[in-house]
Amino acid sequence: MKNFVALFILGVILLSLVPTDAEAQRFTKRRRYASIGVNLNAMNYFGDIVPEADFTSLRVKSTRPNIGIEYTYRMYPRFSVRGNMFWGRITGDDRKSASQNEEENIPRYKRNLNFRNDIKELSGTMIFDLYENRGAYTRRPDFTPYAFVGVALFHHNPKAYHDGGQDLAEGYYELQPLGTEGQQVGGNGYASPYKKIQIAIPAGIGFRYKLDRLWDLSFEIGWRKTFTDYLDDVSGQYASKADLLSMGGEKGKAAAILSDRSGQSGFPGAMADPSGTPYSHLPGYGVKGEQRGDVTDDDWYIITGLHLTYIMPVRTRGPKFR
Repeated sequence: MKNFVALFILGVILLSLVPTDAEAQRFTKRRRYASIGVNLNAMNYFGDIVPEADFTSLRVKSTRPNIGIEYTYRMYPRFSVRGNMFWGRITGDDRKSASQNEEENIPRYKRNLNFRNDIKELSGTMIFDLYENRGAYTRRPDFTPYAFVGVALFHHNPKAYHDGGQDLAEGYYELQPLGTEGQQVGGNGYASPYKKIQIAIPAGIGFRYKLDRLWDLSFEIGWRKTFTDYLDDVSGQYASKADLLSMGGEKGKAAAILSDRSGQSGFPGAMADPSGTPYSHLPGYGVKGEQRGDVTDDDWYIITGLHLTYIMPVRTRGPKFR
């Protein structure tokens, strides 16, 4: 919640800096210009499957690539609007993020969940430059720090890898249709299934370097505040494996097996499932009502990288003589 408040305050500050009508008239249309660009980024996430239950905790080795394209329109001396399309992947694995030799991380190691999630984002942001340019694009500063804030629509689809055994084939399984926390089981008081299409608030900082007359290179880091706790398919409590199996077929079997992986963690002490299913679990895991994730905090993802942009030259008309 504190982070969302900080983003909101940032948005208010940026909006307050939008030029007035008088300034807009001084910055003539002849000085406005557009640019197009490509982005090469790295992608990480903050959520339930990270080394520690902390917003700042991430696993560097879980970094995955992200690519994008952008269109930016310079409206005023300090102010631009930008549209982006991004595609990238986030991932997490309890067994790689934690260790059975680290006491504080043993609970996550025992839980033994993993996921990957391909995210497609369409966003619109407002960019505020620290240094203004009242002249033509050719006179823009060589180096410009900036901040941005906006809104994004993204599609996500978390999957988990199962390495075979337990009468379930090896491979990646889509988790949202399975309802691993009981969302798809009717009449049991479970929450509704989460949506694959979600809204996020992107905000961040960067700096832009003028390569030559028409080319810029930028480095930026942007956080995405989401309104879902299911980027990793982990949020609340375990469901009963018997209830999950009641969905029938491969779907019910996959839901029961992928909802609780503690019995496969290799940690000693596994016991039979109390609901009567043939799947084992560790004490404190896999039983209906026991904590599976942290329901109090929504997930975040972060995009960090380079933006190469090309300024589309503005044609100017000279005065006409009769």
